[in-house]
Amino acid sequence: MLKRDNNRDRRSRSVHPGKRGNGPVVYWMSRDQRAADNWALLWAQQEAMSRNKGLQVLYCYNPLDCLPTLRHALFALTGLAELQQTFISYNIDFILLEGDPVETIPSHLADCGGHLLATDFSPLRTKRHQLEQLSEQISTPIYEIDSHNIIPAWLISDKKEYGAYTIRPKINRLLPEYLTDFPELQPHPTGKITFDRSIDVSRLAGRARNQEVTELSWLRPGETAAQAAMLHTVKSLGDYVINRNDPTKNAQSNMSPYLHFGQLSPQRLAWEVYNSELSLEVRESYLEELIVRRELADNFCYYEASYDRFEGFTDWAKKSLDQHRCDKREYRYALEHFEQAKTHEPLWNGCQIDLVSRGKLHGYLRMYWAKKILEWTGSPEEALEYAITLNDTYSLDGSDPNGYNGVAWAIGGVHDRAWKERPVFGKIRYMNEAGCRRKFNVDYYLENVSKSS
Repeated sequence: MLKRDNNRDRRSRSVHPGKRGNGPVVYWMSRDQRAADNWALLWAQQEAMSRNKGLQVLYCYNPLDCLPTLRHALFALTGLAELQQTFISYNIDFILLEGDPVETIPSHLADCGGHLLATDFSPLRTKRHQLEQLSEQISTPIYEIDSHNIIPAWLISDKKEYGAYTIRPKINRLLPEYLTDFPELQPHPTGKITFDRSIDVSRLAGRARNQEVTELSWLRPGETAAQAAMLHTVKSLGDYVINRNDPTKNAQSNMSPYLHFGQLSPQRLAWEVYNSELSLEVRESYLEELIVRRELADNFCYYEASYDRFEGFTDWAKKSLDQHRCDKREYRYALEHFEQAKTHEPLWNGCQIDLVSRGKLHGYLRMYWAKKILEWTGSPEEALEYAITLNDTYSLDGSDPNGYNGVAWAIGGVHDRAWKERPVFGKIRYMNEAGCRRKFNVDYYLENVSKSS
């Protein structure tokens, strides 16, 4: 019997006990769409090889669930089409099912006699509800593996952390044990490929409910492109500390779309940065964002059921915002005004145009962008709804814990402290265009947006 690898096992947990079937181990891929550096896939292969079973990778394409636009669907499906060919070369069966996973997975497991079901961890309610429903419908054991965080979210902390300063020591204590290199995926010795046709990317993407948010040309999707982009990023981070908050310097890594779709492992990126020849200051600064801040976002969504609602804000922020509900708003805009970049402020309009055209907004500007929505809407609830809607619709890394956490920080003081009290904002941290102009050349940024849109 194959020797078990504890490095894989400690990232997994049982979600649902059951009776193992006689067929293949089935890995339901969702959040981590890659073959390399994927702990869930490695765990599933170890299970299959130790019991002389075949291995199936299953992806459920449900455009009404997590791929709301043509932009998102094309990015994901193009990557999956590449993955299909990779898995064939490893003798791993890859099956794409169309529809709701709760409706399609039980019948598939029954048909193939699935030995067990392994799947990616996600802190968001959609995946958690799906697992709850599947646990009621199938007799097969279900295991969950966290391939998205370097340290599994349920091991870092057993509660919602107040901020980066409370989760950082917990991460640092475990990081030497968990920040490692990966074993390689092996050609699978057992089972057969049931491949009958390639993924029809155009047909499936045509099912996305929003066809108006179109494909991006500046960023190539897929695992191969993600690996190449990572290597380029690691070599070009030299000025990251100095220029990361200046949108005109192009100092950010642009890794977030690849990380969101799981086409690149955050642990692989962290490992490459950690072992690079970059200065200690650059490595520590970048890893703070990649590890501490990103895993703090997963912690927030995992332990806060209202991560996308007013109720999920910190208590001091809710109290302060409630006290300023009736404050006069100098400007009020409907969602369509925001969406069409028709506010009175050129910088905000530029940010929205940038987000729509590029599918990504610089991190510093995204904070300003969200805070202005709070200032120009009738309530924090409305501001939160608008910001999430716009971000999830246009940003390639939308519908992500980082997005929900970022909007909650900007509008609801999550992981922040109370600041000087102001109208409308209360004690929420304030940002405006004048402050941005002190930070960087706003006019130059707007010129570039105009040229590229």
